[in-house]
Amino acid sequence: MVRFRLSERVPRHNLYRRLAERVDWTFLYEEPRGLYSHTGQPSLDPVVFFKLVPVGRLENLVSDRRLVEPCALRLDILSFLGCEVEEALPWHSPVSRPRQLLPAAVFERLFDHVFAPCVARGLVAGERQAVDSAPVKANASLETVLEKGATGPGSPLLAPDEAAAVPAVSVVTAPAHQLRNLAAHQARLAAHSGVPGSPHEKARLLSNKTHYSPTDPDARISLKPGKARALNYRCGLALDTANGVISHVQADFADRRDRRHPPRLLTGLQRRLRVHALRLRHLLADAGYANGANYALLEARHITAWTPVFGPYKAAMAGFAHDAPTEAHTCAAGKVLPFRKYAAAAGTWLKIYWATRRDCQPCPLKPTCVPGATRNQLPRTLYAAPYRRAWQRQQSRRGQRLRRVRQRTVEPVFGNLLHHYGLRRMNVRGQAGAHKTMLLTAVAHNPNKLLQDRPQRQLSLAVALPGPLLAANRRSWPRHRRPEAPTRAIQKRLLRK
Repeated sequence: MVRFRLSERVPRHNLYRRLAERVDWTFLYEEPRGLYSHTGQPSLDPVVFFKLVPVGRLENLVSDRRLVEPCALRLDILSFLGCEVEEALPWHSPVSRPRQLLPAAVFERLFDHVFAPCVARGLVAGERQAVDSAPVKANASLETVLEKGATGPGSPLLAPDEAAAVPAVSVVTAPAHQLRNLAAHQARLAAHSGVPGSPHEKARLLSNKTHYSPTDPDARISLKPGKARALNYRCGLALDTANGVISHVQADFADRRDRRHPPRLLTGLQRRLRVHALRLRHLLADAGYANGANYALLEARHITAWTPVFGPYKAAMAGFAHDAPTEAHTCAAGKVLPFRKYAAAAGTWLKIYWATRRDCQPCPLKPTCVPGATRNQLPRTLYAAPYRRAWQRQQSRRGQRLRRVRQRTVEPVFGNLLHHYGLRRMNVRGQAGAHKTMLLTAVAHNPNKLLQDRPQRQLSLAVALPGPLLAANRRSWPRHRRPEAPTRAIQKRLLRK
């Protein structure tokens, strides 16, 4: 008879043993209780599932098929899962199915449950957050994309039952002028494709406006500088700058620019911080989030935006002086350009100023000011004031310092998640599945930050006492033990008194 206890074989400094001691996982029995049936074959233990999936992220294993075999050979992982040595682990299907069937709210509550100890330990300040995003490859191939049709639900060319079966994503919804531009671009590629040795010999124009993936309809075609075009999702993160703890994560469509995501990100981030009595005051982001609507939204919520203003913005127009009380501009010739109307352009709103034709026609500066136009029109963004304040913060010394803070906070975390936590590729399909996978990756990252925390101990204490107090204490000692000068032992004894 051999005496063997699994807990004795796992050292106390082991990562999984410390993780099991720091985080209480028993609440997961109550969260999905209503989703399990009381009859039929027993399903996978929810605690085992929610422990097994973060283990795959900590071990940098993307595939569920490859996850079970290493776990069965590791004593520390078996002890973390609560399994015995002779107990068989579940195969990949019981691991994949709960992730698809369980709602995202259960994964959100698990993330909040792991985030709470980080706040209690003092690792999260909450006052200053850094946000960024990165593309994550979808579980679909670019070779399988199909062209969108011109008909869909509600089309008179299809029967009602046929139209209902057509997915909405497979129908062209882009404006006509964008489709004409794509057709012209495709014609130019086709003209060069017949030339031998041409770089466009086998080129094919793929766009989200004209193509979709039948394998994963939520995946979008995106292109990152220096990398090939692929079907991706976009992972958005918010990190606390104090210790790099992830405070919010979300999955977005890859074809949308970063400046469209802050409203949704701020809502989830502020709600989580408010639960722990933390207030967001400063938001750090790169130039991809620079947008007048975002600046105005942050100012309305009393949050200071430390986001660099992108290149085309100019704080002042050369040759035009702005008068804020009258809301007008004055050109170099001294003519007044009052505000005339609002106009929409490129997804934003503009304020249009122009002078009268009577002032512009005889002006000697007209050939160099607005050649070929009848009047001088000056378009300015509707959010000129928030832009100006953000530009001034960017030029300040504090703005330059916080830019470096954002870089050294966000970039290493994204590098670790993509290369060491298995977030380089999705093993699920759909935006909801991608969101759950990103939440589980953050669940694996935050406890690792919690385990790395070491409370600082005070090694020594030096107190300077005044001279008369030291002399009085020396006289109180017996003559045969009275030292000439206070030694270190006497100082310690005086402090204890």
